[in-house]
Amino acid sequence: MGVLTLENASFNVGETLTITGVPKSNAKQFTVNIGFSDKDIALHVNPRFHCGDHVKKVVFSSRQGGNWGEELCGQSFPFEEGKEFEISIEFKSAEFLVILPDDSVFRFHNHLGAEIYPMIFVNADVRITSFKIK
Repeated sequence: MGVLTLENASFNVGETLTITGVPKSNAKQFTVNIGFSDKDIALHVNPRFHCGDHVKKVVFSSRQGGNWGEELCGQSFPFEEGKEFEISIEFKSAEFLVILPDDSVFRFHNHLGAEIYPMIFVNADVRITSFKIK
């Protein structure tokens, strides 16, 4: 289980983060987190292949002071083990627009309220092939 952590990444309002990767074969889940630390996460994107009660669900949440917020589920699951995907995250002031590989869009409120987040971290059953902020 690898972790890709970008510190001082400086993800700002008005920018778009695009992540390309490949879920590992027999993947259970992987996560993309944007925030200040692992205890303060403004956006948690968690595609779950087989994880707990969730099978083929994309779960969105946030974390403040180490406490997880409400979990929201997207309508689609456009991920396949071993198949390349691209996720784009547009950072608006009040929300994140998460564009999944099937072009479905999930809006997630910016619960922490900041206009810049210094950390982006991706972990679990995925290999990241490209990472860009524009």
